[in-house]
Amino acid sequence: MPKFLRHTSHKYSKLGLRRKKKQIWRRPTGRDNKMREQRRGKPALVAIGYSTDKKQRGKINNKTPITINHISQLQNVKKENIILLGKIGKKKKLEIAKKAKEMKLEIYKLNIDKFIKMNEKKAESKDKKTEVKDKKEEKK
Repeated sequence: MPKFLRHTSHKYSKLGLRRKKKQIWRRPTGRDNKMREQRRGKPALVAIGYSTDKKQRGKINNKTPITINHISQLQNVKKENIILLGKIGKKKKLEIAKKAKEMKLEIYKLNIDKFIKMNEKKAESKDKKTEVKDKKEEKK
């Protein structure tokens, strides 16, 4: 499926050049517009034939997404679901990731093992720094 972008959006930043949020579809109008006339070599127009199957709509990797904001919501998640994390902090995200790993669930756009490993390293280095500070304060 082609990526539907506005006519001449590649020329102007206000129409979406290197700006994802501005990259929206607007139907080309104008008497001599080559894209509107669907000339060969021009970008495709949005048409009903490009739509996704009804069974696949709204799914990610053939799994139904469920938004989660705290750990207690993990009980409702099944194997045929994929987890979307809501707006949460790193501490809660780490707890949810550990629990999801135990339950063998998939989190969208998160490598669970890598995320847990990175945050444990950071926590260890933070603990070492606080120990060094405590020792310096005791000497004084």
